[in-house]
Amino acid sequence: MKQTGLVVASHGRHCVVETPDGERRICHPRGKKSQVVVGDRVQWLASTDEGTIEKVEPRRNLFYRQDEIRTKSFAANLDQVLILIAAEPEFSEMQLTRALIAAEAEHITPVIALNKHDLTEPFARALARLEPYVKMGYTVLQGAFKQGELSDLPERLKHKTTLVLGPSGTGKSTLINALVPNANVATAEISQALNSGKHTTTSTTWHWVDAERTTGLIDSPGFQEFGVHHIDVMQLAAYMPDFKPHVANCKFYNCTHLHEPGCGVQAAVTAGDISASRYKLYGLLFAELSQPPNY
Repeated sequence: MKQTGLVVASHGRHCVVETPDGERRICHPRGKKSQVVVGDRVQWLASTDEGTIEKVEPRRNLFYRQDEIRTKSFAANLDQVLILIAAEPEFSEMQLTRALIAAEAEHITPVIALNKHDLTEPFARALARLEPYVKMGYTVLQGAFKQGELSDLPERLKHKTTLVLGPSGTGKSTLINALVPNANVATAEISQALNSGKHTTTSTTWHWVDAERTTGLIDSPGFQEFGVHHIDVMQLAAYMPDFKPHVANCKFYNCTHLHEPGCGVQAAVTAGDISASRYKLYGLLFAELSQPPNY
Protein backbone atom coordinates (compact mmCIF):
# COMPACT_ATOMS: atom_id res chain seq x y z
CA MET A 1 0.00 0.00 0.00
CA LYS A 2 1.32 3.45 -0.93
CA GLN A 3 2.26 5.76 1.91
CA THR A 4 3.02 9.47 1.96
CA GLY A 5 6.31 10.82 3.22
CA LEU A 6 8.81 13.66 3.31
CA VAL A 7 12.32 13.34 1.81
CA VAL A 8 14.71 14.33 4.62
CA ALA A 9 18.03 13.39 2.99
CA SER A 10 19.29 12.37 -0.42
CA HIS A 11 22.57 11.16 -1.82
CA GLY A 12 23.01 9.81 -5.32
CA ARG A 13 20.32 7.24 -6.04
CA HIS A 14 19.22 6.84 -2.42
CA CYS A 15 17.11 9.01 -0.17
CA VAL A 16 15.64 8.89 3.33
CA VAL A 17 11.87 9.29 3.62
CA GLU A 18 10.15 10.24 6.87
CA THR A 19 6.59 9.01 7.47
CA PRO A 20 3.95 11.25 9.13
CA ASP A 21 4.57 9.43 12.43
CA GLY A 22 8.33 10.09 12.30
CA GLU A 23 9.71 6.76 11.11
CA ARG A 24 12.58 7.06 8.60
CA ARG A 25 13.23 4.62 5.78
CA ILE A 26 15.82 4.43 2.96
CA CYS A 27 14.08 4.56 -0.41
CA HIS A 28 15.08 4.32 -4.06
CA PRO A 29 13.37 6.25 -6.84
CA ARG A 30 11.70 4.09 -9.48
CA GLY A 31 13.16 4.63 -12.96
CA LYS A 32 16.54 6.00 -13.90
CA LYS A 33 15.61 9.63 -14.39
CA SER A 34 13.52 10.10 -11.28
CA GLN A 35 15.26 12.72 -9.18
CA VAL A 36 14.03 13.45 -5.69
CA VAL A 37 15.36 16.24 -3.49
CA VAL A 38 15.12 17.07 0.19
CA GLY A 39 11.77 18.70 0.94
CA ASP A 40 9.88 16.68 -1.66
CA ARG A 41 6.56 15.18 -0.59
CA VAL A 42 6.37 11.69 -2.05
CA GLN A 43 4.26 8.57 -2.29
CA TRP A 44 6.26 5.42 -1.60
CA LEU A 45 5.86 1.67 -1.30
CA ALA A 46 7.49 -0.29 1.51
CA SER A 47 9.47 -3.43 0.74
CA THR A 48 11.14 -5.69 3.34
CA ASP A 49 13.41 -3.11 4.96
CA GLU A 50 13.56 -0.32 2.39
CA GLY A 51 11.13 1.38 0.01
CA THR A 52 10.48 2.62 -3.52
CA ILE A 53 9.46 6.15 -4.45
CA GLU A 54 6.39 5.82 -6.68
CA LYS A 55 5.52 9.47 -7.18
CA VAL A 56 6.83 12.94 -6.32
CA GLU A 57 4.01 15.36 -5.46
CA PRO A 58 3.98 18.67 -7.39
CA ARG A 59 6.54 21.10 -5.97
CA ARG A 60 5.80 24.63 -4.77
CA ASN A 61 9.35 25.63 -5.75
CA LEU A 62 12.81 24.16 -6.31
CA PHE A 63 15.98 25.95 -5.25
CA TYR A 64 18.93 24.97 -7.40
CA ARG A 65 22.11 26.17 -9.04
CA GLN A 66 23.31 25.37 -12.54
CA ASP A 67 26.71 25.80 -14.11
CA GLU A 68 27.75 24.98 -17.68
CA ILE A 69 27.98 21.26 -16.99
CA ARG A 70 25.50 20.24 -14.34
CA THR A 71 22.54 21.19 -12.22
CA LYS A 72 22.66 20.83 -8.45
CA SER A 73 19.31 20.87 -6.65
CA PHE A 74 19.36 21.89 -3.00
CA ALA A 75 15.78 21.49 -1.80
CA ALA A 76 12.09 21.82 -2.70
CA ASN A 77 9.01 23.40 -1.12
CA LEU A 78 10.89 26.08 0.80
CA ASP A 79 9.49 29.08 2.66
CA GLN A 80 12.84 30.84 2.88
CA VAL A 81 16.57 30.62 2.21
CA LEU A 82 18.91 31.76 4.97
CA ILE A 83 22.11 33.01 3.34
CA LEU A 84 24.96 33.05 5.84
CA ILE A 85 27.96 35.31 5.40
CA ALA A 86 30.60 36.36 7.90
CA ALA A 87 32.83 39.31 8.75
CA GLU A 88 35.72 36.93 8.08
CA PRO A 89 36.43 35.33 5.66
CA GLU A 90 35.38 38.32 3.54
CA PHE A 91 32.20 37.46 1.67
CA SER A 92 31.83 37.50 -2.11
CA GLU A 93 29.19 39.96 -3.26
CA MET A 94 28.94 38.01 -6.52
CA GLN A 95 28.11 34.77 -4.67
CA LEU A 96 25.55 36.59 -2.52
CA THR A 97 23.95 38.14 -5.62
CA ARG A 98 23.75 34.76 -7.38
CA ALA A 99 22.01 33.13 -4.40
CA LEU A 100 19.56 36.04 -4.13
CA ILE A 101 18.75 35.86 -7.86
CA ALA A 102 18.13 32.10 -7.63
CA ALA A 103 15.76 32.70 -4.68
CA GLU A 104 13.93 35.54 -6.48
CA ALA A 105 13.46 33.37 -9.58
CA GLU A 106 11.67 30.72 -7.48
CA HIS A 107 9.70 33.23 -5.35
CA ILE A 108 11.47 32.11 -2.18
CA THR A 109 12.09 34.70 0.56
CA PRO A 110 15.81 35.21 1.19
CA VAL A 111 17.16 36.25 4.59
CA ILE A 112 20.79 37.38 4.90
CA ALA A 113 22.59 36.77 8.21
CA LEU A 114 25.96 38.37 8.91
CA ASN A 115 27.92 36.41 11.52
CA LYS A 116 30.95 37.24 13.75
CA HIS A 117 29.69 40.48 15.29
CA ASP A 118 32.56 40.15 17.79
CA LEU A 119 35.13 41.02 15.06
CA THR A 120 34.45 44.75 15.32
CA GLU A 121 36.31 46.26 12.35
CA PRO A 122 35.76 43.49 9.74
CA PHE A 123 32.11 43.36 10.80
CA ALA A 124 31.65 47.11 10.28
CA ARG A 125 33.23 46.80 6.82
CA ALA A 126 30.96 43.88 5.88
CA LEU A 127 27.90 45.74 7.15
CA ALA A 128 28.78 48.77 5.01
CA ARG A 129 29.03 46.51 1.94
CA LEU A 130 25.54 45.18 2.73
CA GLU A 131 23.99 48.65 2.83
CA PRO A 132 22.63 48.44 -0.78
CA TYR A 133 20.88 45.16 0.13
CA VAL A 134 19.21 46.73 3.17
CA LYS A 135 18.01 49.58 0.92
CA MET A 136 16.57 47.01 -1.51
CA GLY A 137 14.42 45.66 1.30
CA TYR A 138 16.31 42.48 2.10
CA THR A 139 16.38 41.40 5.73
CA VAL A 140 19.95 41.55 7.06
CA LEU A 141 20.41 40.03 10.53
CA GLN A 142 23.49 40.48 12.70
CA GLY A 143 24.85 37.84 15.04
CA ALA A 144 27.79 36.15 16.72
CA PHE A 145 26.81 32.47 16.66
CA LYS A 146 29.75 31.18 18.71
CA GLN A 147 28.83 33.61 21.48
CA GLY A 148 25.20 32.50 21.32
CA GLU A 149 24.00 35.75 19.70
CA LEU A 150 21.46 34.48 17.16
CA SER A 151 19.56 37.75 16.66
CA ASP A 152 15.84 36.96 16.17
CA LEU A 153 16.64 33.95 13.96
CA PRO A 154 14.81 31.37 16.11
CA GLU A 155 11.63 33.47 15.82
CA ARG A 156 12.03 33.95 12.04
CA LEU A 157 12.42 30.20 11.48
CA LYS A 158 9.31 29.17 13.44
CA HIS A 159 6.73 27.09 11.52
CA LYS A 160 8.70 27.47 8.29
CA THR A 161 10.94 25.35 6.09
CA THR A 162 14.30 27.06 5.70
CA LEU A 163 17.36 26.11 3.66
CA VAL A 164 20.61 27.25 5.30
CA LEU A 165 23.16 28.23 2.70
CA GLY A 166 26.70 29.44 3.14
CA PRO A 167 30.31 28.75 2.23
CA SER A 168 32.51 27.03 4.82
CA GLY A 169 33.78 29.27 7.58
CA THR A 170 30.57 31.28 7.94
CA GLY A 171 29.37 29.46 11.08
CA LYS A 172 26.73 27.22 9.52
CA SER A 173 27.50 24.21 11.73
CA THR A 174 27.64 26.42 14.84
CA LEU A 175 24.21 27.85 14.04
CA ILE A 176 22.60 24.50 13.27
CA ASN A 177 24.02 22.91 16.42
CA ALA A 178 22.72 25.85 18.46
CA LEU A 179 19.23 25.46 17.01
CA VAL A 180 19.12 21.67 16.72
CA PRO A 181 20.73 19.72 19.56
CA ASN A 182 22.31 16.47 18.28
CA ALA A 183 22.21 17.70 14.67
CA ASN A 184 25.71 16.28 14.07
CA VAL A 185 24.68 12.89 15.41
CA ALA A 186 21.58 12.81 13.19
CA THR A 187 23.56 13.85 10.11
CA ALA A 188 26.28 11.28 10.76
CA GLU A 189 23.64 8.54 11.13
CA ILE A 190 22.03 9.52 7.83
CA SER A 191 25.42 9.69 6.06
CA GLN A 192 26.25 6.22 7.34
CA ALA A 193 22.87 4.86 6.25
CA LEU A 194 23.34 6.29 2.76
CA ASN A 195 26.97 5.11 2.55
CA SER A 196 28.03 8.66 1.79
CA GLY A 197 31.12 8.61 3.93
CA LYS A 198 31.89 10.10 7.31
CA HIS A 199 31.69 13.76 6.25
CA THR A 200 28.81 15.35 8.06
CA THR A 201 27.66 17.51 5.13
CA THR A 202 28.15 15.26 2.11
CA SER A 203 24.42 15.28 1.60
CA THR A 204 21.66 17.81 2.18
CA THR A 205 19.84 16.96 5.40
CA TRP A 206 16.53 18.01 6.98
CA HIS A 207 16.46 18.73 10.74
CA TRP A 208 13.41 19.38 12.90
CA VAL A 209 13.94 22.28 15.29
CA ASP A 210 10.89 21.48 17.44
CA ALA A 211 9.36 18.30 18.84
CA GLU A 212 6.07 19.06 17.06
CA ARG A 213 7.91 18.96 13.69
CA THR A 214 6.58 22.29 12.41
CA THR A 215 9.95 24.05 11.96
CA GLY A 216 12.28 22.48 9.40
CA LEU A 217 15.91 23.45 8.88
CA ILE A 218 17.74 22.08 5.84
CA ASP A 219 21.53 21.93 5.99
CA SER A 220 23.30 21.86 2.64
CA PRO A 221 26.96 21.19 1.83
CA GLY A 222 29.18 24.24 1.53
CA PHE A 223 30.05 25.33 -2.01
CA GLN A 224 32.50 27.62 -3.75
CA GLU A 225 30.58 28.46 -6.91
CA PHE A 226 26.92 29.21 -7.45
CA GLY A 227 25.95 28.95 -11.13
CA VAL A 228 22.80 30.67 -12.38
CA HIS A 229 22.78 29.34 -15.95
CA HIS A 230 19.09 28.43 -15.54
CA ILE A 231 18.21 32.14 -15.47
CA ASP A 232 17.03 33.75 -18.74
CA VAL A 233 19.54 36.54 -19.39
CA MET A 234 16.76 38.96 -20.43
CA GLN A 235 15.01 38.32 -17.09
CA LEU A 236 18.11 39.05 -15.02
CA ALA A 237 17.22 42.67 -14.18
CA ALA A 238 13.72 41.58 -13.08
CA TYR A 239 15.30 39.42 -10.35
CA MET A 240 17.37 42.31 -8.97
CA PRO A 241 15.11 44.50 -6.78
CA ASP A 242 17.22 47.66 -7.23
CA PHE A 243 17.04 47.32 -11.05
CA LYS A 244 13.44 46.18 -11.45
CA PRO A 245 11.61 49.52 -10.84
CA HIS A 246 13.75 51.28 -13.48
CA VAL A 247 13.26 48.75 -16.29
CA ALA A 248 9.85 50.30 -17.10
CA ASN A 249 11.62 53.58 -17.97
CA CYS A 250 13.69 52.01 -20.77
CA LYS A 251 13.02 53.25 -24.30
CA PHE A 252 13.38 49.75 -25.80
CA TYR A 253 11.42 46.74 -24.53
CA ASN A 254 14.39 44.41 -25.15
CA CYS A 255 16.94 46.70 -23.48
CA THR A 256 20.01 44.94 -22.08
CA HIS A 257 20.71 47.96 -19.80
CA LEU A 258 24.32 47.98 -20.96
CA HIS A 259 24.62 50.38 -23.92
CA GLU A 260 21.20 51.35 -25.30
CA PRO A 261 20.11 55.01 -25.41
CA GLY A 262 17.16 55.99 -23.21
CA CYS A 263 17.85 53.23 -20.66
CA GLY A 264 16.11 53.67 -17.31
CA VAL A 265 18.60 51.44 -15.51
CA GLN A 266 21.67 53.37 -16.71
CA ALA A 267 19.93 56.62 -15.72
CA ALA A 268 19.36 55.17 -12.23
CA VAL A 269 23.06 54.25 -11.95
CA THR A 270 24.01 57.83 -12.90
CA ALA A 271 21.55 59.19 -10.34
CA GLY A 272 22.98 56.93 -7.63
CA ASP A 273 19.79 54.87 -7.20
CA ILE A 274 21.68 51.72 -8.23
CA SER A 275 25.16 51.27 -6.74
CA ALA A 276 28.15 51.06 -9.09
CA SER A 277 29.17 47.70 -7.57
CA ARG A 278 25.74 46.21 -8.28
CA TYR A 279 25.76 47.50 -11.85
CA LYS A 280 29.19 45.94 -12.36
CA LEU A 281 27.89 42.60 -11.03
CA TYR A 282 24.95 42.82 -13.43
CA GLY A 283 27.31 43.37 -16.38
CA LEU A 284 29.46 40.37 -15.40
CA LEU A 285 26.44 38.10 -14.95
CA PHE A 286 24.87 39.29 -18.21
CA ALA A 287 28.09 38.46 -20.09
CA GLU A 288 28.29 35.03 -18.42
CA LEU A 289 24.67 34.12 -19.19
CA SER A 290 24.99 35.35 -22.79
CA GLN A 291 27.75 32.85 -23.57
CA PRO A 292 26.68 30.00 -25.87
CA PRO A 293 26.48 26.64 -24.04
CA ASN A 294 29.87 24.94 -23.78
CA TYR A 295 28.86 21.37 -24.65
